[in-house]
Amino acid sequence: MKSLFKTLMLAASIAAISPAALAQTPYKPEFRLSTNVNNAFPLGRGAETWAKLVNERTQGRINVKWYPGSSLVGGETTREFTALRQGSLDFNVASVINWAPHVKELNLFLLPFLVPDEKAFDALINGEVGKDLFAIIEKRGVVPLAWGENGAREISNSKHEIRTPADLKGLKFRTVGSPIFNDIYTSLGANPTQMSFADAQPALQSGAVDGQENPISLFVGAKMSGLNQKYLTKWNYIDDPLVFAVSAKAWESWSPADREIVRQAAIEAAKAEIADTRKGVSAGDDSLIQQATAAGTKVTILSPEEQQAFATATQPVVEKWTPTIGADLVKKAQDAVAASRK
Repeated sequence: MKSLFKTLMLAASIAAISPAALAQTPYKPEFRLSTNVNNAFPLGRGAETWAKLVNERTQGRINVKWYPGSSLVGGETTREFTALRQGSLDFNVASVINWAPHVKELNLFLLPFLVPDEKAFDALINGEVGKDLFAIIEKRGVVPLAWGENGAREISNSKHEIRTPADLKGLKFRTVGSPIFNDIYTSLGANPTQMSFADAQPALQSGAVDGQENPISLFVGAKMSGLNQKYLTKWNYIDDPLVFAVSAKAWESWSPADREIVRQAAIEAAKAEIADTRKGVSAGDDSLIQQATAAGTKVTILSPEEQQAFATATQPVVEKWTPTIGADLVKKAQDAVAASRK
């Protein structure tokens, strides 16, 4: 009788629960997406597209709000990875430069003159190297979904044209992220100074630093010609990947169907972002280079022989960082780049 009574009471309790209460627990009202720049730049536009696609395709179930300027981490872009891992950020589109202090293997992409062109870049992110790095990132508690591209990073300054390694001697450059940048610029005789993008702009304006390195899209978008950057050299020493990623905490809170929506939206947004990044900086379309020239900056495009002089000068940096990154991973990347040249 006692067993029958308990069964009847349990049935009555279940019947009393409303259908809404039995439904899946709703997601939190807002998922926060952080980027270091706004939609004046391809990175920001890519993030904005991703948020829009997720919001639309989940009918608002996953409500993504975008916070540019790394405002959720006090403007310190290098803190985004930790915040994402801890779950205080939900979405992030970031350069590997800002994640490399936390994931040492990502310094692979910061090895000077590893990636000579877009074809080599595509071979890395779309091949085994890209898969290996995503697996490493995921082990750190972050879910990477797609590779984007910030573009080839070029060098500018307020003093004189740069054509040879000797031209950097004594110049003070703003650098970012990984300590590898200190090694690169020190090996060329320059004085590197790490600071945020927000701090770099007044420093360039005042002359506290002489130069900086960034993709041409950012150079033009941030109007750096007006920040005493009179000389810009296209040397393609690093091609900077982006990662479209979410926190494991957010990922695990979603249904499998919604996870797939978020993944496919990231892939689609990243593909558009890469195309956006490559506009205006190629032989067939050099409109961004022309904009920099029209704004008063002298643009110098190095020949392969001139680039090789810089590659030779920075080879000790490659040798120093290879054990940190992993010799096998570096070799795999070098082989993939060589195969892309055939």
